Amino acid sequence: MVTGANLAAAREIAAAVPDPELPMVTVADLGILRDVVAEDGRLVVTITPTYSGCPALREIAHDLRHRLSRAGFAEVTVRTALAPAWSSDWITAEGRRKLQAAGIAPPQAVPPRAGSTHSGPVTLTLTSRREQVPCPRCGSPGTTQTAAFSGTACKALFRCEACREPFEYVKEI
Repeated sequence: MVTGANLAAAREIAAAVPDPELPMVTVADLGILRDVVAEDGRLVVTITPTYSGCPALREIAHDLRHRLSRAGFAEVTVRTALAPAWSSDWITAEGRRKLQAAGIAPPQAVPPRAGSTHSGPVTLTLTSRREQVPCPRCGSPGTTQTAAFSGTACKALFRCEACREPFEYVKEI
């Protein structure tokens, strides 16, 4: 039975689950952990994928159920919420710090829509990037994209022209 006292513990356990593709950050750091609630005596965890079709989602759900059942939560349901769609702006400051420390450039903030004072659908630009992605190792703004995709579709490959090191960049959405 899930109570208020152990609901906080469940949320803490769920928040600490690492992302399988970026293990230096947790699902809470990435902003994909949406909710942990009790429904009819069972634990319900809601997550949102970074993009629909993300192959890591199945592993994340499995890891959530496994860690929570090991902590004594007998009935755990993991739900996927596709709306509102995840935005890279949901990555926490701590998550951005962890990515940077691991040599992965965190996404830049999504620019606000002109005249908009509320959040909502994110405008996607389908042209090439114009702003520079600073190197996560030396900080130089002089970097070059070498591939639009990395090991996963949510990352691109770059090379720093100053220190010549390659690095991954988590794309903003």
